[in-house]
Amino acid sequence: MGAKDWMIMYADTDIAGILRNHPPIDRAATRAVVERLHPGASLIPFQDGTLADQSNPEDGTVYAGVYPGLTVLLTEEAAQDRPSQLPQRFVDEAQGRTVYLHAMHSVVGWFAYAVWENGVLRRSLSLSPDDGILENIGEPLPFEQPYWAGERAEQDDADWAEFTKFVVVERPVAVKKQPFDFNPLELGEDALSALFGFVYEGTPPDDAPDLERITLAGYRLS
Repeated sequence: MGAKDWMIMYADTDIAGILRNHPPIDRAATRAVVERLHPGASLIPFQDGTLADQSNPEDGTVYAGVYPGLTVLLTEEAAQDRPSQLPQRFVDEAQGRTVYLHAMHSVVGWFAYAVWENGVLRRSLSLSPDDGILENIGEPLPFEQPYWAGERAEQDDADWAEFTKFVVVERPVAVKKQPFDFNPLELGEDALSALFGFVYEGTPPDDAPDLERITLAGYRLS
């Protein structure tokens, strides 16, 4: 898997349904949101991006889009090891809407997501193969259940032992045991599908939006 993203979405209805319609961007409203979230910063507009190719902007760069019923923000500030520590101004921007945070980094195998309703954190989960469970707040959402139930487990020690009866292999020793038996990135893609109706890696839903048609405005902050 090669996906990497850090994003926040604000909505009071089905996000996937909005994105499937490939709504036009409201540029004035988009700039106003970015200004509110970065008080005191100078915004320098630059070329547009899309939800397909600007999912992980570097520090000092923001991509955003305001559409009917939905606000999308791509910012490195969403890449929180503990999503509950997201700066409060991002939660306050919801103004009664639900806030969704999703972040994933394939190089280190890390994934995190969170949901706030009416300003209250409902669910936060952050997982890393090296560090285990970094944060686990609230009740799991339905798309998580197969993972915690062991239905999406990767090859375990018993499978490995059976395999090595027939094949001579070299296996690293002193492997750190993690508190879950699945790939966090697979759960991260299922989170994207369940919350937003699209994925970056793997098989997309049948009715997934064309991310190349979701225009985002880009800004440099100084």
